[in-house]
Amino acid sequence: MTMPDANPGNRLAASSSPYLRQHADNPVHWHPWDEVALSEARERDVPILLSVGYSACHWCHVMAHESFEDAATAGLMNQLFVNIKVDREERPDLDRIYQTAHQILTQQTGGWPLTVFLDPHTGLPFFSGTYFPRTPRPGMPAFTDLLKRVATVWSERRDDLAEQGEKVQDIFDSLNAPGNPDASLPSATVLTRAREQLADAFDSSHGGFGAAPKFPMPASLERLLRHWAHSREAPGGPDREALDMVLQSLTRMARGGIFDHLGGGFCRYAVDREWLVPHFEKMLYDNGSLLALYADAMAISPDPLFETVVRDTAGWLLREMQHPDGGFSAALDADSEGEEGRFYVWHREQIRRLLDSEEYAIVATLYGIEKPANFEGSWILHRRDAWRAVVERLDLPREKADALLASARRKLFEAREKRPRPGRDDKILTAWNGLAIRGLARASAVLGEPSWDEAATRAVDFIRERMLIDGRLHATWMDGNVGARGFLEDHAYLLEGLLALLAVRWRDADVRFAALLADALLEHFLDPDAGGFFQTAHDAEDLIYRPKPTLDESTPAGNAVAASALGRLGHLLGRQDCLDAAEGVLRWAGGLMERAPQGHAALCHALEDALTPPEMLLIRGAEAEAWARKANDGYRPSRLVFALPETIEPAAGHAQPLLPSFLPADLPAPTTAWLCARMTCSLPMTRLSELTAELGGDKVVALRRS
Repeated sequence: MTMPDANPGNRLAASSSPYLRQHADNPVHWHPWDEVALSEARERDVPILLSVGYSACHWCHVMAHESFEDAATAGLMNQLFVNIKVDREERPDLDRIYQTAHQILTQQTGGWPLTVFLDPHTGLPFFSGTYFPRTPRPGMPAFTDLLKRVATVWSERRDDLAEQGEKVQDIFDSLNAPGNPDASLPSATVLTRAREQLADAFDSSHGGFGAAPKFPMPASLERLLRHWAHSREAPGGPDREALDMVLQSLTRMARGGIFDHLGGGFCRYAVDREWLVPHFEKMLYDNGSLLALYADAMAISPDPLFETVVRDTAGWLLREMQHPDGGFSAALDADSEGEEGRFYVWHREQIRRLLDSEEYAIVATLYGIEKPANFEGSWILHRRDAWRAVVERLDLPREKADALLASARRKLFEAREKRPRPGRDDKILTAWNGLAIRGLARASAVLGEPSWDEAATRAVDFIRERMLIDGRLHATWMDGNVGARGFLEDHAYLLEGLLALLAVRWRDADVRFAALLADALLEHFLDPDAGGFFQTAHDAEDLIYRPKPTLDESTPAGNAVAASALGRLGHLLGRQDCLDAAEGVLRWAGGLMERAPQGHAALCHALEDALTPPEMLLIRGAEAEAWARKANDGYRPSRLVFALPETIEPAAGHAQPLLPSFLPADLPAPTTAWLCARMTCSLPMTRLSELTAELGGDKVVALRRS
């Protein structure tokens, strides 16, 4: 006999989203965002209560336990509203729109959970907030009191709300700046001002930018790193201060509690200025971006701490986040056993029991275990000092100290693995996989670890085989089901990841995949009149606002990555349409960049490429990979190096060739290299000595010691 559904009004049980399924047993009559829910709200003439969150979000869990699992609160919600749950990772378009609405209505930044009340007939918001408690707190009403007030305003002040809605719509309509296709590219002063603004925001005591809470902000750090790289060719010489800001930030994060010193990987942010206490959720997007950034720092000069971060973070991705068939999961929860961070923190006696006396001395000195507890009576592992200084303090031979630390970490890790684990959100998100693919490819290129680019290749194959349907890329995959069609970020981040992977291992199929993504961007997302790209495709659901994102947030702006990736693909394949679209983004967004350079760090990367087109080194033949490794020595973001096979498969069924038209088809020697820029190439170089003489060399830079 089939048992009746405990709450037939809750429609989330069949969702592909783990976050939505977490709420499937709530007494709230939750709907996914679909026409059924929107029609019901219009027919009942009641507001929509839109709740946006994600599975690893701690405060989302708190609000769910306090309010959404409470029968009385759910009763009010069901009576007064149509309630819609949205996973912000599945629907980044809805999240962006209503986060923007929250800023318009409150003049404050948003966050998750996001709570927004919508007019059912227009979809326009009239009240918003984030987390609301079950009982009143200073400055925060009880959630049930808020529900009653909102319902009263809806019934008694409908005309006022309609007038407010019109003003909100006017603001939305004004957000996409009109473009001027004939505008000049922004000048290089934008790059200089971005560097100056980042320096003004830099925390010289602890690294990073601003005060607590403190986020890694990899796009901003990459901007400074690229600025330093380009300054090496400037008359004034290298901008060492820009490099120092990056190195200090990376060092402090690597030593801090935001990094998992046993299992690898970074948490989303630190709640304090010193990087000590993390918000314990681990997101794929942070770790993909930071992996690439630390690898780039390693390309400048070896550093033991940074190498540990790269190896442990890549190891965590492969061990804990990769689906058996290749894609990477979205996130690990902050909570386990009902407590935030419980999986990661330690009591002193737990550590003492697991280690021998020498191992304990190492761990206690390095991680401050004999110092006062740093998190609710427990210890978050963080390096209190440089490893070199710890070894000297303990008066140990370096080799013995390294062995003791390795054995202690192994014992602690194995003991921690027996604890109840944080939940994992197993959604495969195309955009975030693109960031992970790029990070693994960069790490493999710098440290020469083939398992990392193999893992990245498996992720590419997973997306191509499971998430590309009838020629259209999809944004999510879960348990064999695909979600919405891909957004701007899905295409742009994946294209950038493919280019990074092609620089490590060339596959004709990946070049075709990259060309397909570029074609999709130009066909489905490009604004042909103003320039730039919309976040949603031309045939996507019609919403109250169609964003064209330019500002970096927790991930780089979609328009920025699209411009960078299309520009570089255009140089690789000789495609003028890609180069024109990339410049079109910059012409359209130039005014925005000039008003706030710091907030457009990733767009500054694309501008740098447009003002000084990258040099591209194409190498074909038997020794192509060895020559490419030599050419890739050091950190040169303006140099693209591709080791091509001796034969390139014909582009069957594709109008675009797999090689640029300006590249000669015949090889004059067993291994041949061409240095190309602005669609023209050098004479063929047939000896490695010719190539190294042409390229020159990087000076080794001494990184701060770890």
